[in-house]
Amino acid sequence: METFADYILNEEDIATKMDITYYLAKKTRIFFDKSVVFKTEIARLFLDYMKIDIDKNKVLTACLLCNCKKIDNAQDIEKIHSYAKEGADYLRGMGFSKIFCKMCEEINRYSNSNPRERESDILELVDQFGGMLLDRPERIGFKPDEAMVLLEHRNLKDVYNRYLHTFAEFVHMMEQVEITDATSMPALRRLVKIHNETEEVKEFIKKVCYEYQPKVDEAVEKYREDIKNKMFENTNRPLFSEETTRKILAHIEQEKATNE
Repeated sequence: METFADYILNEEDIATKMDITYYLAKKTRIFFDKSVVFKTEIARLFLDYMKIDIDKNKVLTACLLCNCKKIDNAQDIEKIHSYAKEGADYLRGMGFSKIFCKMCEEINRYSNSNPRERESDILELVDQFGGMLLDRPERIGFKPDEAMVLLEHRNLKDVYNRYLHTFAEFVHMMEQVEITDATSMPALRRLVKIHNETEEVKEFIKKVCYEYQPKVDEAVEKYREDIKNKMFENTNRPLFSEETTRKILAHIEQEKATNE
């Protein structure tokens, strides 16, 4: 008999996978809001563009479900410390494997689960970085470069995350990738703007999957092509200016004459 885990893992289209999670949340009242979709898209971008050798389908499914027992109450410290473990137990009851649930439990480090799964390090980065980009009641969202500095030098300062430096390269690249509509804007900042301007979760899924994704994929491809062309241009470009080259050649000729 097919379980819910089989059903959603067998569906590899990310838009459909998000819709499945949306309707599950409506039915079971698990946690699922725009921030989950937002962070899942960041995970997709990271996995696609940095060519991470990992099961993308499992990671994106985990992104959608690992916060299922999260609550919107930053004051409930006990719940903050326990929701990842509670979520993992809940997912186990829906047919997900022990290793998948362990991945989800390790989105944060409160359960002290060790050794950590590779996928968990990606979930941790996306969850913390994505959260810092979005507004909260007590603060406005950080810019991507600011969030990356905080992630590296504050949040994960004393812990090891095997993908941290690769993620920093990814964020730097995405700050160079521009998406142009009415105005031009770096790719991650455009995603934040769409999040902030869209009220309903279902509408946000549509905008991310059918409007944002094609544009960002095209923009990244153009960025990479530009970089490649510049590299080829540089290989054919003289190392020195014409004037400097003349001086060097004159110096060489002078040395040859002296030696003769």
